[in-house]
Amino acid sequence: MPYQAFDSLAAVAFAKQRGLIAADADVSCREIGDGNLNLVFHLQTADSSFIVKQALPYARCVGESWPLSLERARIEAEVLKAHGKVAPEWVVKVLDFDLEQYAMVEEDLSHLELLRKRLINAEKVEDMGQNLAYYLADSLYAYSDFELDPKQKKALVSQFINPDLCLITEDLFFTDPYREHERNDIFPASRQSAEALWQDDELLARVAELKAHFLSCPQSLLHGDVHSGSVFSGPGELKVIDAEFGFFGPIGFDVGSVIGNLLLAWCRHHTLGNEAYAAWLVEQCLVFWQRFESRFSALLKGSKDVALVNTRYQRRFVAKVLQDTLGYAGTELIRRTLGLAHVADITSLDDELRAKAEQKALSLGKALVLASDEVTSIGLLSELLKKAPVSAAA
Repeated sequence: MPYQAFDSLAAVAFAKQRGLIAADADVSCREIGDGNLNLVFHLQTADSSFIVKQALPYARCVGESWPLSLERARIEAEVLKAHGKVAPEWVVKVLDFDLEQYAMVEEDLSHLELLRKRLINAEKVEDMGQNLAYYLADSLYAYSDFELDPKQKKALVSQFINPDLCLITEDLFFTDPYREHERNDIFPASRQSAEALWQDDELLARVAELKAHFLSCPQSLLHGDVHSGSVFSGPGELKVIDAEFGFFGPIGFDVGSVIGNLLLAWCRHHTLGNEAYAAWLVEQCLVFWQRFESRFSALLKGSKDVALVNTRYQRRFVAKVLQDTLGYAGTELIRRTLGLAHVADITSLDDELRAKAEQKALSLGKALVLASDEVTSIGLLSELLKKAPVSAAA
């Protein structure tokens, strides 16, 4: 059957045609997608439920004027399957994938809540930092040069080339927020700070270095978009979803995305005066890095490459990952403030509080980017948060 964008009836027909539900089953179906790119349907019968996610040939948030390759759906399904093999406890299960309709069927996670919602509501999510650390340590090690032989790794790199989605990242993270651009969405109170960042040559140079590293360093198979809106959690459970941005890139990008999103939540709660919860978020950032560093370093000792098993090299490698992590965390803060895709952590605040939270995000983002290439300890993050400068232009 030729590709067609689903509506609810078509999603049900697809599920029946794939044998996921009986032909005569009574099915309820509703479209629940609230993201920027895809259609997402929740299907439920008397004894089963699941998600059907279909790629559109354009960015949903913009329309047909921003065309995208449907191939991203295959990449997403294969990234989730690949990560699920090595970190099954923390990855949504892919039940089916159809290449003609570019539609993926996933387990239903509606018994869980989006992590972003829980952070906005100041909930202390049990083992959050640790679970995210273990997911990334296990998955990023498994598809790195430390574990794969060079021929196998190169074959996988070619399998996961993802030019359309990588271009979105390259533009939205490293280019658009640092200039006047029609895709930017700048809150009026942040305009002056934005223009000051655009004139900061040292910041622009460091962002260029981070972009160049992103473009040219296929260290491992990344999720590519690990933020608090792509993680579901509940009592004793955490699941990562939405891997359509997956490709082989620098390990610190995924790790930095997690820290960047926790810091966006910190900007919210620090602005609101929720100091106890803000302190918990800082603690989770530190726990996340410490658990990641410990687990990843332990895995490195089992490297299958006799040259890469050198202990001194491995320490240097992990130290560089930390530098990349804080740099990419900084770009996440800046792009979520000035770029196309904002987050409810900040935008749900009233205008006065939002202005203050955005100033914190821009100031902290700039500080992280500028300090990242010399950092030797995650303790730098705590020091920067204590200073919490008021203006990004300061």
